[in-house]
Order: sequence, then C-alpha cells, then structure tokens
Amino acid sequence: MNAMNTHYPEPPFQEPVNRHTLAVIVDNEPGVLARISGMFSGRGYNIESLTVTETEHESHISRITIVTTGTRAIIEQIKRQLGRLVPVHKVIDLTLSGETVERELCLVKVVGHSDDRVEAMRLASAFGARTLDVTLTSFIFELTGNTDDIERFIRLMTAVGLVEVSRTGIAAMARGALGANGALEMPRLEVKAS
Repeated sequence: MNAMNTHYPEPPFQEPVNRHTLAVIVDNEPGVLARISGMFSGRGYNIESLTVTETEHESHISRITIVTTGTRAIIEQIKRQLGRLVPVHKVIDLTLSGETVERELCLVKVVGHSDDRVEAMRLASAFGARTLDVTLTSFIFELTGNTDDIERFIRLMTAVGLVEVSRTGIAAMARGALGANGALEMPRLEVKAS
C-alpha cells in the first residue's frame, strides 16, 4: 500500500518527456530526407521542427536540424536509428552539447485598418521585426528570434488582424569553438602585404 493507505497501487514511474534538438550531417542526395522522416513516422515519433540545407557545396554535405520530444530512452533510440541510416555521417544532440544558439524566422501577414495598422506597426517595432511589404490594407513582417519570441509575436498579432504565418523551423548550433565535425574552428587571419 502507498503512503495514503489506499487500496490502489503506486502509479508507475514515468520518465519525463524532454525536447531535443538534433543536428544530422548527411550526404546531399535524393531520398535522404524521405528516409529520415520515414524512420520517424514508422516508429511513431513526432518531428516538431525540421530544417535542411546543403552546408558544404563541394562535398555535397547537408545539415538537417530536427526538433523532437521523447523520454531519454526514446531520444537515444532515435539517435541510434538515425546513425544507422546509410547517408548519415553524424548525429549531434545539441541539447546535450551544452549551450546552443537556436533561431527561427517567420513571415507574418496582418490585414487591418486605422488603429489596428498603427498597433501592428508598434508591435512589430517592439519585437524588432522588419517590414517587408506594405499595402493600403496589409503588412508583411519578418521576425527572427527564439521560438518563444516568435510565438508571442504571433499571439499578439492575432489581435490586430493576423491572416497568415510562414515559419522556417529552428536552425541551431552549439556555442563555442568546436564545429559539427568535432574540429576546433580557428579564426582565419588575413595577411596583408606590405
């Protein structure tokens, strides 16, 4: 019996579910993203954010940044399974790597008249958003920041006429001098001829 002297057994221990940001270094070839997303969907894992781009053009290497959630055991399983896929060179759990820099970009379209237009401009200015397009009835703003700031901006813009949102997903990088390949990145010095 438990401490409350009831007839019910103690609830089983539930491991906490945490958010993890993974950087996956892969060959840039057809089907890689389909294999990775298929691995997630085939096992019932969710991808909260996904960004992909070629980062080394000469060697055709891409970086996929994936944000997912799970228990410690599930995250470890995801990393092992990603590491077994043929085009994957490296899987880095940025959440465990220490401090990271995470940014997301969003485009927000707001439609409004008079006071709503003034308030939309005031909010955009307060968040440091750039105005990309202006018509007599609408604005398109660009904001780059962490996910919480993006969410707050979108929530506030809803009150002044938000009609459309487009988001890039998270781009992330570990702080410090080590690069994704584990090598110490040394600053390049310019040599000036005298």
